[in-house]
Amino acid sequence: MTLQMPQKPLVWLLWLGLLLYSFLLAPPDHPDTFDLIRRLSAGQFMGINPLIVALFNLMGVLPLLYSCVLYADGRGQRVRAFPFIFLSFLIGAFGLLPYLALRQANPTFTGPKNWVIRLFDSRWLGLLILLGSTALLSYGISQGDWADFWQQWQTRRFIHVMSLDFCCLCALFPLLVGDDLARRRAQGDRRLWALAFIPLVGAAAYLVMRPPIQAIATSESDPAPLPS
Repeated sequence: MTLQMPQKPLVWLLWLGLLLYSFLLAPPDHPDTFDLIRRLSAGQFMGINPLIVALFNLMGVLPLLYSCVLYADGRGQRVRAFPFIFLSFLIGAFGLLPYLALRQANPTFTGPKNWVIRLFDSRWLGLLILLGSTALLSYGISQGDWADFWQQWQTRRFIHVMSLDFCCLCALFPLLVGDDLARRRAQGDRRLWALAFIPLVGAAAYLVMRPPIQAIATSESDPAPLPS
């Protein structure tokens, strides 16, 4: 599934809707939100629902998962991928959705692989993402207090919006898979397509199972590829 023109307005609408909902319709902010974020960032998890700990950390794993596709996708795009990847580590889908709306179909990869693309094309990194995602999900689901999480989701903007952000990032990953498989000459691999549509763990398994990028050599007279 390549992101074509009919889908681009939908991505912009999703981005705008997420923004408006987060600031106008989501539950009110909580006085200790900043302290909660500080404790989560510092690894001070004592007294915090494991479901919230897992969700917060998964919001760092998801941008890493997207990076394994976007750095290669950014090669040849008019819009550089890096600023949006950086923003996604800070604000999740709010930072990533504009790239998905602005990017063009990009089923080929030209020029040499730099060290960044080699790193994010590595199956070993995909395996680390898969193991980390599985561990965090297992910890949150098995140790978490679901009643407390539901109550906080209803009353705290940070938890509410972070949950929606998580769902959004999990759901949008397949939009990039068509071009990613084309760059690997594996468009017909139904097993990889099926994995990519399984939220988070399946997408991480996709990174482990996909073949390496097949670059198209460029001649000296060809223009240099745009940076990602």
